[in-house]
Amino acid sequence: MVDAVRRRGAALFLLLLLLLASALHGAPAASVNRISVETAGRGELITVIASADMQVDPRTVWDVISDYDRLADFIPDMRSSRVIRRDGDRVLVEQTGEFGFLFFRQPVEVRLAVSESPPGGIVAHAVGGNLQSMEGRYAIESLPGNEVRLSYSGRLVPGFQVPPFVSRIAVRSTMDRQFRALVQEIVRRDLSIRGPAR
Repeated sequence: MVDAVRRRGAALFLLLLLLLASALHGAPAASVNRISVETAGRGELITVIASADMQVDPRTVWDVISDYDRLADFIPDMRSSRVIRRDGDRVLVEQTGEFGFLFFRQPVEVRLAVSESPPGGIVAHAVGGNLQSMEGRYAIESLPGNEVRLSYSGRLVPGFQVPPFVSRIAVRSTMDRQFRALVQEIVRRDLSIRGPAR
């Protein structure tokens, strides 16, 4: 009796392993083929250049990067993000969050004047908040092989009362996490819309 139960348990375990292996074999390849985030600094100025090549629908990329009211749901270190005013392709967005690295935490408040150019990109610059200056640009580019490249370039001067190298490390760490989370949300939404089959 005990042997029969063990044999049934072993058979069930093997069946589950086979089903799992079959599911993994049929799963799509990774949708993100390349991702990079680079920062540089001179004095208080920090520049960020980031890009990701993905096999996703370009419309999904646009939908995610322009989903201002939901950015805080999936972007780490962002506490809130909301549209204050919209006038055609001009949007005023207010965001709060923080830059952080190890023990250092710096609250950030920014009001962004956003200019949309769907489906190709977004340009934004700070018009209020506690950053000395900030400007950024997203670009969406279709590549051969049904790939899409999302690129970001930004420049900011934090103006925090800490040594510049601490600000650079905190901004670099935060921007890396945030860009990767943005890409992850794009892939998640693309899979939920189009399904796993490619």
